[in-house]
Amino acid sequence: MSEGAPRNTAAEGAGKAPAKEPAKGPAPPPVPIEGVPCPRPGWEPQILAFCCTFCAYTAADLAGSQRTSYPTNIKIVKLLCTGKVDALYLLKAFESGVDGVYVAGCLEGSCHFETGNLRAKAQVERVKKLLSEMRLDPMRLEMYNLSSAMGSRFAEIAREFTDRIRKLGPSPIPKAPCHAPGESGTASEHERAGG
Repeated sequence: MSEGAPRNTAAEGAGKAPAKEPAKGPAPPPVPIEGVPCPRPGWEPQILAFCCTFCAYTAADLAGSQRTSYPTNIKIVKLLCTGKVDALYLLKAFESGVDGVYVAGCLEGSCHFETGNLRAKAQVERVKKLLSEMRLDPMRLEMYNLSSAMGSRFAEIAREFTDRIRKLGPSPIPKAPCHAPGESGTASEHERAGG
């Protein structure tokens, strides 16, 4: 007999009091669990890609010019160099509600700023360790290297990373509330004092 099938034979129920039917009410909302596909129909991962201007961003532009399709849920942040990626940028991206982040820079040895892509690679590895300590799958963050002529590779990376995040499901990190520039999200001393 399959696990989910109801069991209702006379022999099994003999001598037992009938079980009470659980109270019916609204079902609790689904809770995303790391590594379990999301139960919400229609969910698509939100992915942020930090791309260097000279290679990865140009490759993304080339993919578009060649009409090479890649998932529309990839949002690109253009950077002069991936060496400027800070751990805080990567962590804030997850805090803002994205499900996955990748950094795409120049090929190793071909950085327009000599070692920017190597600094980015080291930063990504440090943040992956932090994510692991936070019990968030480090596979949600990745570093890729490509040249400006690799438009089809950019699209391939976008598809592969989207599939990876889709399998991991939604990020378990609750989305941080949005505030207007200059707002802290907490009441000021003036407001707490009643004025």
